Amino acid sequence: MNGEKTMKQLQQDVDKYIGQYKEGYFQPMEMMARMTEELGELSREVMHEYGPKKKKSTEDVNSIEEEMGDVLFVLICMANSMDIDLAQAHDRVMEKFASRDKDRWTRKDEDK
Repeated sequence: MNGEKTMKQLQQDVDKYIGQYKEGYFQPMEMMARMTEELGELSREVMHEYGPKKKKSTEDVNSIEEEMGDVLFVLICMANSMDIDLAQAHDRVMEKFASRDKDRWTRKDEDK
């Protein structure tokens, strides 16, 4: 696996994986439930790493990176099943933030 993949390649990888099974993609509400589950698992890992609630010795060792990968996989599944190009979605949201929030935060290059 290469960390230099484009979003299009990631979407193609997931589609190729899902395409080998007769069941195909889950329905949108099923995927939303899966996304919620995966976000909960990510939240739990962040809490264990950065929050006051540490893992019990009997709990499985998971990583934030692994849980983010799970969230990304489900997000890509949702996008693929709805024919959404995530690269285009990303570009649109970046344009929105660049215009809507351009003066919201203090830029690093501003004089102090």
